[in-house]
Amino acid sequence: MGLRHLFRKSRRVFEEAKLPQGATLVPGVVGHCTDFIEHPDLVAERLVRYARLLGRENVLAGTDCGLGTRGGHPSICWAKFEARAEGARRATKTLWGRA
Repeated sequence: MGLRHLFRKSRRVFEEAKLPQGATLVPGVVGHCTDFIEHPDLVAERLVRYARLLGRENVLAGTDCGLGTRGGHPSICWAKFEARAEGARRATKTLWGRA
């Protein structure tokens, strides 16, 4: 199952179930099984959707299972980290009004 399908499935879970108080969710917003570099807007969109369900203070950006050698060349892994960081900045601006 691809990251997109897992994202949709896990998001549906949190539409019905709530996080315990004080818990933080770290959803994988960049994938580890492909060399595809996610656009920062896509990363931000994923984070904003989770934050709107769970509370903006309860969500942090993560990778889908870690990257390691599965992400391909190290430059691809770093590009994914950069996309994740920029996407998180964009989500922060949307959710909190600041970057």
